[in-house]
Amino acid sequence: MADMKNIIQSVLILILTSVCPQHSVFSATGKEEVLYAQVGDNVVLKNPVSYQSNKHYMYWTFDDPNNLNIAWSNTFNVKKTEGNRWNITMSWLGDSLTILKIQPKHFGTFICRVTLGSTTNITKYKILELRVTVNPKSLLLPGDSLSLDCGEAKPEKKPKIEWLNPLGQVTYGGQVKVSQVSSQDNGEWTCVVKYDKKQHHAKVSVSVMDLSPAPSQPQYTSKGSRLDIPCSIPSHISWEQIKAAGMQEVQWQFFPKQSSGHVSNNPQLLFSLSPEDPLTWKSHQHRELNAAPELKKGSLSLTRKQGRREDRGNYMCSMKFKNGVSVSRTVHVEALQILSSPGTDLISGQQVNLTCSLGHPVSPDLQLKWSPPAQASHPSLQSDHHPALLIIPHVGTEHRGSWGCALWQGSTKLTSDVIMLKIEPRLSVWMLVIICSAAAIVILLLILVVILCRRRQRKLRHLKHRLCRCKNPTPKGFYRS
Repeated sequence: MADMKNIIQSVLILILTSVCPQHSVFSATGKEEVLYAQVGDNVVLKNPVSYQSNKHYMYWTFDDPNNLNIAWSNTFNVKKTEGNRWNITMSWLGDSLTILKIQPKHFGTFICRVTLGSTTNITKYKILELRVTVNPKSLLLPGDSLSLDCGEAKPEKKPKIEWLNPLGQVTYGGQVKVSQVSSQDNGEWTCVVKYDKKQHHAKVSVSVMDLSPAPSQPQYTSKGSRLDIPCSIPSHISWEQIKAAGMQEVQWQFFPKQSSGHVSNNPQLLFSLSPEDPLTWKSHQHRELNAAPELKKGSLSLTRKQGRREDRGNYMCSMKFKNGVSVSRTVHVEALQILSSPGTDLISGQQVNLTCSLGHPVSPDLQLKWSPPAQASHPSLQSDHHPALLIIPHVGTEHRGSWGCALWQGSTKLTSDVIMLKIEPRLSVWMLVIICSAAAIVILLLILVVILCRRRQRKLRHLKHRLCRCKNPTPKGFYRS
């Protein structure tokens, strides 16, 4: 059946070409184009001749001993591919033919014949296999060696070959050797093959063990906002690759910021993680921090719902390997805090100093903004400077409530803190009650003292009168008169 179908199609094509008077005379012109591709690439064979109409015939063949007919189109814009017969997957896009996921047996010469009137254009497309190798293919550690090779599988032409590393830097030649890789070598390397004013790009991926980049600026927190300390493994690296590379331990260490403003050199070990399954954090001095639950997804981050002043300092996430290599990331944390002097429980008329601070002067690109209670007003808040220190010479009940301070960088709010002021009037109702109660107590005490004194005096008078009225005085001895 298949042979019969081929015969019928060949006859139809012969009939179409014979019934058209335009095809009575043939003249041939042609050229050869060289293309490079890797196994699995999609290769587009672009017809070099542009036509104003569809009054032309196109025949595609593969140059082998069988001279395979793989596709054709006619003047009725009927397009057909015979790829299924030859295990070649193809598709039409206009007059261009695309070979999908090219396989090793398809590398060779494809011939396109286009007839229009008395002219026949023949174009040959020579597809050469390009091979790119990476050694080793496994996950690399900083300091490992790397070799890359790019070239024709069967050297035939002499193209110009150069490599582009992930930073876009050019290295000439088909072979590249890196004696000690670093994080800069991680990513896509591109082999650029140049021949006959055309280029072919072949990309390969190189994985160098590293952690996600640390934030370029400090992480800001306060007691009114979350504390997030990010660290993660890049998504293209799995735990299986890390364990195979000889992972020994993952650690979180904290270098607290001292009162002098310097970071301590004596770190505190917060968490540790060993490669044994199941992967579980071991807590040492966790400081009430929570390790991210998405550990198997590569997240190593630490969090807490509220920040603290004591959180200021450096947090280092590190991964150690058996050969002594380690990779680490350091996250710097700053905490915003509002302080009130002499305190938050005040009486009208007192002077209050409100300080919003990171513990050191803020950089020029940052700005502090106060948010007073709705009923409060302060001259300093009307300016654009918003000083870190607010001095209220005489507080009143209008200053009572929530005072907020936010740290901004341009239009981005980094963090904020809030303090609550409680202000009582000079003679509040409770104060009057207390004063009146104290006065009443004093008066009652005085009355009680007077009553007791008078009772004592009466008792003494009564006793004296009774002693002086003796009916039978004794003639001898002493007696009271």
